[in-house]
Amino acid sequence: MPLHPEIATFLAGLPTPPEGPLDPVAMRAADEAHVAPVDERLPLNAVEDTTAHTASGDVPVRVYTPDEAGTHGVIVYFHGGAFFLGSLETHDHVARALAKETGLKVVSVGYRLAPEAAFPAGLDDCYAVTRWVAEKGEGLGWDGTTLAVAGDSSGGTFAAAVAARAHDDGFDRITHQILYYPSLDLDFDVDRYASLRENAVGYGLETAGLKPFNAFYLDSGADPADPLVSPIKRQDLTGLPPALVVTAQYDPMRDEGELYGRRLREARVAATVSRYDGAGHGFVQHFSWLPEYHRVFAETRDFLDRADRGKQP
Repeated sequence: MPLHPEIATFLAGLPTPPEGPLDPVAMRAADEAHVAPVDERLPLNAVEDTTAHTASGDVPVRVYTPDEAGTHGVIVYFHGGAFFLGSLETHDHVARALAKETGLKVVSVGYRLAPEAAFPAGLDDCYAVTRWVAEKGEGLGWDGTTLAVAGDSSGGTFAAAVAARAHDDGFDRITHQILYYPSLDLDFDVDRYASLRENAVGYGLETAGLKPFNAFYLDSGADPADPLVSPIKRQDLTGLPPALVVTAQYDPMRDEGELYGRRLREARVAATVSRYDGAGHGFVQHFSWLPEYHRVFAETRDFLDRADRGKQP
């Protein structure tokens, strides 16, 4: 199907990006300028900013509690932004929707960003907070059941890497991984995936922009050949948690996400791959207010419920 008309109209109204090197400070300020006021955000039972005291250091987190139940399952959520953009504020609406639709507590992680924090600082923060949730679960109101990791775009990269790192460390408390249009292969070889060519221009995120947008992360020491940087390069996917991989029809990174889902299934990991037609990269953050795309949160809820029952998606 064609690009959703609301997305097409939005993209047509965007100004031409300025030439020259990217300015992370200015781009972060522009992102924050579009955040909705607190009184216009989806109400929940409680939203609390706190600090996770972890092996990686003190990491800011925001904890979303959907209702008055005493305990909940937990989703640990990592925001997107090419490893140098995004914050607890820019993705607050995503975390709220996740909590509301799934009925689970969401812990959103304010991990350190490139280029100021070199690899693997951000990944270390995400992994350490996930372990902190398990270790401090009683104080957080975790019921000891679901402990999912989730992320969009580069946050999806972190979610996949955290799940793999936990497996290798023998930390078996992660029950699910939820990857929204993840960036899983950071070498950006355009001959590797047809979607890098088919969706190269005109859909928001463009193939030519992938290298410069990820350069802050890669130049900080992240090696694209490292499976913790490019999770699709991990040879053995057996034993990883059940996965929901959400892709977008007009995303240059669509095919790597779908290939990862197939490889998980080949490794006998229960994996659902769900492509959203008419959508481009970033739709969960920017266009989930559209009914066609808001259902991604209900699909996440259904995936968590189904995987908890031990059924193959």
